Amino acid sequence: MKTPKELKVKPIKNGTVIDHISANKALKVLKILELPSPETNVTLTMNVESSQMGSKDIVKIEGRELASREVDEIALIAPHATINIIRDYEIVGKGKVNLLDEINNILTCSNPNCITNTDEPVDTRFIVLNKDPLILRCYYCERILDQNDVETQFRLF
Repeated sequence: MKTPKELKVKPIKNGTVIDHISANKALKVLKILELPSPETNVTLTMNVESSQMGSKDIVKIEGRELASREVDEIALIAPHATINIIRDYEIVGKGKVNLLDEINNILTCSNPNCITNTDEPVDTRFIVLNKDPLILRCYYCERILDQNDVETQFRLF
């Protein structure tokens, strides 16, 4: 009997690795980043074994570093994710996503009567009441959103 070979994903020269994404959330992370795209090489690994999380997803993006707004959005979907910046095959920066105490202009309020859903030029604003499990409150109408409400806004189809 042959010994199975361990397959490894090719390292990226320059770009970003998003690790410790909750299992089965990587596709939502790709949606946030508006990926895949024809000009960006993306490696996606889902449901891999993790000593810390049981299982996790990993996204590698060649030639792109994330904007702070993208990191803020990822924190809503994958609050335990780590972001690694890669240059010349070396990790030059590593950090964890941080869910802010207030979420501005990322989500939509689910209350159709909220002032943010009218023709008024009012940006959305949510106060984080609890980070785990995620519970948000609209600053204007006080509608409560939970993790499912947030993830619904990042649906793939």
